[in-house]
Amino acid sequence: TPKMLTRKIKLWDINAHITCRLCNGYLIDATTVTECLHTFCRSCLVKYLEENNTCPTCRIVIHQSHPLQYIGHDRTMQDIVYKLVPGLQEAEMKKQREFYHKLGMEVPGDIKGETCSTKQHLDSHRNGETKPDENPNKETAEEKQEEDNDYHRSDEQVSICLECNSSKLRGLKRKWIRCSAQATVLHLKKFIAKKLNLSSFNELDILCNEEILGKDHTLKFVVVTRWRFKKAPLLLHYRPKMDLL
Repeated sequence: TPKMLTRKIKLWDINAHITCRLCNGYLIDATTVTECLHTFCRSCLVKYLEENNTCPTCRIVIHQSHPLQYIGHDRTMQDIVYKLVPGLQEAEMKKQREFYHKLGMEVPGDIKGETCSTKQHLDSHRNGETKPDENPNKETAEEKQEEDNDYHRSDEQVSICLECNSSKLRGLKRKWIRCSAQATVLHLKKFIAKKLNLSSFNELDILCNEEILGKDHTLKFVVVTRWRFKKAPLLLHYRPKMDLL
C-alpha cells in the first residue's frame, strides 16, 4: 500500500548535502563549482576565491587566474534547501530587509512590494471591501492588475544600463532595464541579440569595468564582485565578440 512505501527521513540525515562546508550553515544563494560540482553559499565561495583558486572541498584547481568565472548559481539546489528547511527562506528575507534598513537603503521591490501587496489584499477582504461580482468591469480590472504585476517579485531585482561601446553595433532604444538578480549574462546576451536582430548571441561580449563577463555569471554575482558600493544602475557594455589568439 502507499502507506507502507512512505519513508520519513530526518533532516539531520541529509544535513551534509545541504550545508556549506565553509560556514557550516544551510546553503544560501547556492553556488556550484562547474569543475567538480561541489556547492557552497555564494558569499562564502566568493570570499574564499579572493585568495584561492581551488575548490574548498576537493582542492581541485578551478582556474589558475580567474576561478570566479567558473562557478554558477544553482537554483535547483537552493529550491531544495528552502523546501527542506522550515522557515529558512523567510528568515533570509527578513535579514535582507534588516540589512537594507541598516544601511539606509531602499528595500528592493521584491521584498517590500510582495509584503505590501499581500497586506493590502488581506486587509481589503477583512474589511469587506471586496465582494464577488461587485464590479461589472471586474475582468478588465483583473487584466490591468495582471499587467501591473511584477513577475519577478520573489527575486531580488537589479537595475542595469546597457551601453554599446562599438561602432559596429547600434545602441538599444531602451538601454535601461530591470530584471531578476538571478538572471545570467547569457540571458542578457540573448536579449541584446534579439533586440539587434543578430544571428547569434555568441557574437557578443558583455563587459563590466572593461572586464569580459562569463556567460554563467548571475547579475547578483556581478553586482557583488564588480559593482560593490557603487550606485545603481549597474553599467554594462556590449560589443562584438573578439577572438583572442
